[in-house]
Amino acid sequence: MAEPNFVIKIWFTNPWLSLAMRLRLIPLWLGLLTLLPLAASGAEEAGDKKNSEHKLTQSASYLSLDPIYTTIVDDNRAQGMLMVGVGLDVPDEALREVATRSMPVLRDAYVRNLIAFAATAVRTNAQPDVNQLAGRLQGVTDRALGKKGAKILLAQVAIRVTR
Repeated sequence: MAEPNFVIKIWFTNPWLSLAMRLRLIPLWLGLLTLLPLAASGAEEAGDKKNSEHKLTQSASYLSLDPIYTTIVDDNRAQGMLMVGVGLDVPDEALREVATRSMPVLRDAYVRNLIAFAATAVRTNAQPDVNQLAGRLQGVTDRALGKKGAKILLAQVAIRVTR
């Protein structure tokens, strides 16, 4: 009978040896676990410093929002984009806290109102009426916050026409 031309290797491990090797690593793992909270707190402090450096104004009552874009539709085609940059001036501390917590709701209400405004009142051949736009957004703000006291500030209104 012919012998096989391959060798089967069987590894035997000592369970006590592998346990001893694992136990030797415990101080290293404990050291790493104690350093994790320090690294996390350092990252938070760096994030706080970064946020405070990029403030748009020195006023504590000003809350900024990212610009809102809506499509201008005419003749069943997208004719351009309406961009509105807004901010809120909320002098009352309690109302500012409510406005900060309600920012996603406010932004959604602004987007919905601007979509309706762009569909009905904005044309690519004329500038939009910023007084009408400010009045609409002020009404949305008052309804979303539940009371008056926050003033809407229009930073920029622009149209980009695409042909």
